Amino acid sequence: MEALGINLGFLIVQICSFLLLLIALRAWVFTPITNMLERRRETISKGLEDAAIAAEARANAEKEAEKLLNDARTKAAAEAREVTARAEEQAKQIRSAAEATAGKAREEALAEVDAERARVLSDVRGQVGALAIAAAQKLIGEAMDEKKQKALIDEFFSGVKSGKVTVLEGASVSGAAATVTSALPLSKSEQDDVQKQVLAAIGGKGEVSFKVDPNILGGIVVRVGDKVLDGSVSGQLSSMRQNLR
Repeated sequence: MEALGINLGFLIVQICSFLLLLIALRAWVFTPITNMLERRRETISKGLEDAAIAAEARANAEKEAEKLLNDARTKAAAEAREVTARAEEQAKQIRSAAEATAGKAREEALAEVDAERARVLSDVRGQVGALAIAAAQKLIGEAMDEKKQKALIDEFFSGVKSGKVTVLEGASVSGAAATVTSALPLSKSEQDDVQKQVLAAIGGKGEVSFKVDPNILGGIVVRVGDKVLDGSVSGQLSSMRQNLR
């Protein structure tokens, strides 16, 4: 070793010094640093684990909150629909009740109007009927002489001439046979006069026959085919009864 220029003792001392330094560094430097790094790693790992757990918990909390919010919205919508349905049903019931009340009031009002109208018409009909019956009884109760008979016939043909009696208006009856019914027998002059006026009413041509029927009470009835001009007292009474109905 000496030939090589190496001092064995010094070399041993250096080796021992290096070993002692290594042991000292390991004991006082490397081991504390390693332990510190390990603790730091464990702390960081735990922090990351805690962060992951916290993130998962937050995600779960957000999901739960979203679920609760959706449930609340669904419940609120259902309650709103229920409230709306109840309100519509109540409004429908109120409207139906109002319509029923209005309909009942309208029916009562119409019933009152109809009753009043019926009462008034009954009074009027009674008064008119009494007057008509009284007039008819007076007319029938008197003797139907030739003067009254002629007055009724003249009144009838006056109505024909004035257009008030228009049963034959527009009918093609020229040349047809006419039948004149009177309550009393007509004299020859009356028959001629009636025949003249009947022919004028039906177009100037045709045959006119006469017959007597006391049931017509007074006046005359002219029949031409299926057309009838009724100027009798019984016809006027019948028309009056029909109008009173």
